Amino acid sequence: MNLQVIQSKIYEIRGQRVMLDFDLAELYQVETRALKQAVRRNIERFPDDFLFRLSRSEANYLINIGVSQNVIPSDYNISSSEMFAFTEQGVSMLSSILRSPVAVQTSITIMRAFVVMRDYILSTRQITAELEVMREKILRLERADEDNIEAINDLSEDMRKDIDIIYTAIGELSARPPLLEKDRKRIGFKRGDE
Repeated sequence: MNLQVIQSKIYEIRGQRVMLDFDLAELYQVETRALKQAVRRNIERFPDDFLFRLSRSEANYLINIGVSQNVIPSDYNISSSEMFAFTEQGVSMLSSILRSPVAVQTSITIMRAFVVMRDYILSTRQITAELEVMREKILRLERADEDNIEAINDLSEDMRKDIDIIYTAIGELSARPPLLEKDRKRIGFKRGDE
C-alpha cells in the first residue's frame, strides 16, 4: 500500500490529524457499516482522544471541499448516520478489533504514514524556526548597514568641512603678501651689533 495514498486521507480536524471512517473501511477492505458496527460494539476502547464524531457542519465542510478533492464520496449519506474521525491512536485501536490479516498490514502502513507526516511537520517547524532566525539576523545586518552608511555619511560631511577649512586657510596664506626681510624683526639671541 502506498504511503502517499494514505497520507492524502489524513485530515486535520479540530487541531488533530485524523482519518475518516469511510476511508478506513476502504483501506481495511470492509464496508463502512461493518467498521462502525465493530467500533460501537467496542466503544470502551475508543475514548475521546481516539475517536470523535463529526458535527454536521464539519461533515458539510468536508463535502464542500470534496467537490474538488474527493474528500467525502458523493453517495455518503450524512443524515442517516454519524461520521467517525479516528486519531492515530484510534486507528491503532481499530486494528485490534478488526482482526483480519489485511487489517494488521493496513494498520502498520497507516502508522508509518502518520509517523512520516509527523516527521515532516516537525522538520517543517524546525526549518521555519531556522528561517525566522536567519530573517532576524538579516534584519539586524540591514539595520547595522544603515547605521554604518549613516556614520560614513556623517564622517564624510565632517571631513568635507575639515578639508574646506584647510583649503580656506591655504587660500588665505597664499593671498598674503610675503614679508620683506627688513620688515621682519628677528627673534632669538641678539648680538650687540644688531
